[in-house]
Amino acid sequence: MEKTYNEHVSHLPKHLLQYVVDQNYDNYTSIDQAVWRYVMRQNVNYLPSVCHGSYLEGLKKTGLSTEQIPSMYGMTRILKDIGWFAVAVDGFIPPSAFMEFQAHNVLVIAADIRQINHIGYTPAPDILHEAAGHAPIIADKEYAAYLTKFGEIGSKAFSSSEDMEIFNAIRELSILKEAPNVAPESVEKAEKKVLELQSNATAISEMSKIRNLHWWTVEYGLIGSIDNHKIYGAGLLSSISESVNCLSDKVKKIDYTVNAANTVFDITKEQPQLFVAKDFHYLNSVLDEFSEKMAFKIGGDYALNLAIDSGSISTCEFDSGVQVSGKFVNGLKKDNQIIYIKTLGPTAISYNNKEILNHGIKHHKDGFGMPIGSIINIDSINNLNANLNEKIKINYNSGVVVEGYLYDSIKDDNGGIVMLSFKDCKVYLNEASDNELVLFDPSWGVFDLVIADSIVSAYPYAADHNSFPVKEISLSSHTIKPKLSPEKIKLNNLYDKIRNIREENLLLEFDVINEILETILSDYHNEWLLTLEICELVKNKIDDIYQKAYLHLMAIIKGEPSYKKLILDGLNIIK
Repeated sequence: MEKTYNEHVSHLPKHLLQYVVDQNYDNYTSIDQAVWRYVMRQNVNYLPSVCHGSYLEGLKKTGLSTEQIPSMYGMTRILKDIGWFAVAVDGFIPPSAFMEFQAHNVLVIAADIRQINHIGYTPAPDILHEAAGHAPIIADKEYAAYLTKFGEIGSKAFSSSEDMEIFNAIRELSILKEAPNVAPESVEKAEKKVLELQSNATAISEMSKIRNLHWWTVEYGLIGSIDNHKIYGAGLLSSISESVNCLSDKVKKIDYTVNAANTVFDITKEQPQLFVAKDFHYLNSVLDEFSEKMAFKIGGDYALNLAIDSGSISTCEFDSGVQVSGKFVNGLKKDNQIIYIKTLGPTAISYNNKEILNHGIKHHKDGFGMPIGSIINIDSINNLNANLNEKIKINYNSGVVVEGYLYDSIKDDNGGIVMLSFKDCKVYLNEASDNELVLFDPSWGVFDLVIADSIVSAYPYAADHNSFPVKEISLSSHTIKPKLSPEKIKLNNLYDKIRNIREENLLLEFDVINEILETILSDYHNEWLLTLEICELVKNKIDDIYQKAYLHLMAIIKGEPSYKKLILDGLNIIK
């Protein structure tokens, strides 16, 4: 089905557009709308005194209403005025995709909304978290720039082969915890799987570390000082329980530094500690400090090893500007230094992020190999005075020798040679006792030699996004859409009637209101939210109905103390 708001984000790469889903606004029930309204009204009432000053202004700029769930189309029309866009996705998406969306100034919003029994805090991303938590704070220019920069740097972070397993396990756990009528045994099994995978992880990848930084800032950050701080993290802004609890002494406050990258988190529970940054500018400083130790900045063998460990398509960029993209595998080392690089399977060679003509995956379909390091018998490759079909011998300091007939050469924009192609070519390593280790045999065809003294950068995607076919996403679990039982359908109809009476200002319908309240008293004994909406409608207008509804709320508190704060907070904002 064509996505109804996709014209705003058609510029995104195809592999990202796969994650975009339709919001299907008509699927929101009147119960869903009441959940949105309750949380947003609580936020507007409570947050001004505890959140960063730009949040409430951002609510206005982003067009978010306390009265109804926003449409993605409407949000994007408003967000684009501040340089951002919004798309709906199905719950958690892989961190690499999330970061890349952010780099494109796209806010990904989980289209679903939490169930009423998770109204205070949900273990799964939902539209309240994304739209009401992330979107308003984006209106702050300095913070929005931080998000974009985070996305740009985060999208360059390497994942390990274990990361996707852990992601899928966490995604499944969050789905099960939010879904209705899930057996406790299923949740326990999912929790056990997450813990096992995390404890068995051999190392913390770049992506895991930068996700930790993202979590402790964008999701759960505090700003100010240890003794005087405000909320700016979206996870806190969108949780009416955690936004209160996080400011208590029960939650440890820690000065935010780059060391937060090593602090793991549990997405399904309220956080036991939070990090405090002094201002938004400081967030960028920490991010810059962290990025200096990443593969895309360091390069060298370190970067190549991360590309190999990722087990997926990556790019190594060389000092000549040439970029090789493919699945890197263990090559050849000498004295613990990489001297010959190899890929396995389809490989593309690019320059300035554009694939070099005739050097795509059709030409290099089985893999690619190349020596790396200094050449000792030619002062400068650019002084190579050789004609086509002339035999050339190139000796590397490592002992690798390239010997063949020059077939073609490719130059950069300044006329410097960046690649040579040879026919009838042999590539070998001179070893002790005059032994040769053959790295390329003349019978294998044309040998393409990338001129490279060193790896200057590496990142976990193809240099030219068009070099490889779009890999179809495969998430191991999908959000469980709750189906309304006949009883819930009846209850939803009651919510719908109260909503219509409020929006149409039909207070003369007091017989209908009373009838709805009587139905609650007889059939839905713990239905606190709808009873609260009735109290709001009739307070100072129809006293007998108000008293009856109020007394029922007090009875609910007595029978179910866990509802006490939700009910009292709701009554507190009724005028």
